[in-house]
Amino acid sequence: MKFVAALTACLLASANAYTAPLMATKVLKGKKAAKAAPKGPSGGASFSAQAWANAGPSTALPFATAPATLDGSMLGDVGFDPLGFSTTPVGPWFLGSSEPSQGIIGDLEWYREAELIHGRIAQIAVLGFLGPELFGTLPGNSWTGADAYSNTNPLEAFSQVPGLALTQIFLFMSFLEIRRLNIIKEEGRNFQPGDLRIGQGPNRYNPFGLNYSPEEYEEKRLQELKHCRLAMIGVFGLAAQANASGMGVLEQLGGGLAIPNYVSKAGYFFPDGI
Repeated sequence: MKFVAALTACLLASANAYTAPLMATKVLKGKKAAKAAPKGPSGGASFSAQAWANAGPSTALPFATAPATLDGSMLGDVGFDPLGFSTTPVGPWFLGSSEPSQGIIGDLEWYREAELIHGRIAQIAVLGFLGPELFGTLPGNSWTGADAYSNTNPLEAFSQVPGLALTQIFLFMSFLEIRRLNIIKEEGRNFQPGDLRIGQGPNRYNPFGLNYSPEEYEEKRLQELKHCRLAMIGVFGLAAQANASGMGVLEQLGGGLAIPNYVSKAGYFFPDGI
């Protein structure tokens, strides 16, 4: 299905963000190059080559190494970057320049921003997979059709809902993206990845009255990061299984937990362990 292909492309793009630390690109200090690095356009070694030449052990993959851009000092950094995404500049792709003088966040912060945004979308998507079966679907009408929103398989439901409903979702998402980019431009180098001006702090939308201590706040940030990563993996599994089975999540789980027919007829006459 085209939707599955598009979803897979989005998830592969989110893998880029998985390796990103919180801080901007750093100057590599206190390390000696292990080997000669390829030359960059200006005649010196490229930043990526320097990062790999100074690679260190990876916490996430003990059998592999992590580039020097991931030194373990950033929130959630466990040295997982086997493809070296964190060594690739991406700032110019978005705003045309990554120079500090331009007031734009650093390259690695773009990756962390993408990781958090993709992870938050994935968390919502997981709820979207479970919600229709847990709480029921939206009612249809004469214009949309009585069964327009009745499908509990999210992949099939996507092609079943009216086009105007999808357009409405697209326009809302576009508004959020434009707002997010405007915040990044406004904050400049002071922008904290993932900050949508929601939560505790002055001049922010804080409907739940959150007021964590600095230590608690850092812990909550780490928890969100882990949930984002888990959700990105989880929603990929949910989408693949829904595409293969054609059933909703709870319907599949219910079938797996049901007592097989042969048990109801023959009983449990087998010894333990067989």
